[in-house]
Amino acid sequence: MRKLKNILAVSIAVLTIASCKQQQARMPISHSSGEFLKASAERNKKLIKGEEGQIDSIIKSNPDIKYIASQKGYWYYYDVKIDKDTLCPKKGDIATFDYEIKDISGNIIYSQLELKPQTYIVDKQNIMMGLRHGIKLMHKAETVTFLFPSHMAYGYHGDNRRIGTNEPLICTVTLNDFKTENKTTQE
Repeated sequence: MRKLKNILAVSIAVLTIASCKQQQARMPISHSSGEFLKASAERNKKLIKGEEGQIDSIIKSNPDIKYIASQKGYWYYYDVKIDKDTLCPKKGDIATFDYEIKDISGNIIYSQLELKPQTYIVDKQNIMMGLRHGIKLMHKAETVTFLFPSHMAYGYHGDNRRIGTNEPLICTVTLNDFKTENKTTQE
């Protein structure tokens, strides 16, 4: 037993001395080299091109629908268009809307009933990037269907539930109403 205690004491002493020895810090692995960034940019270009190809085939398969290409990189068409109204929501307005999310094949991911009516303070709350831009194009009582590539939807991360990584989406949105920031603060 005494011999075991001595071996244990010597082992602890050796480990203590070895751990006190100065070790040189390791440099972190850096991915900021030009090659890594170029490869990443190429992957993203291929991904976007593939998603745009999927969206383009949807557009071509529906020649009766007038799709509009946005300057932000998504496409949309009007299910219900209101021409008499000229006002659109702007930063700070409170918008209420209903929407439904489908995958690029048209399968429902989240139904309108499931998502319930949404209240959104324009450009002051965090929502899907495509919706953030799309809602500002709409007039009250319009319904618009948006075709969002993944970078305008939930991107690489997905939504941690039903929407996967790099998944392009189809969103049908009805802008029920919006109130300007001034009206809501005066009421």
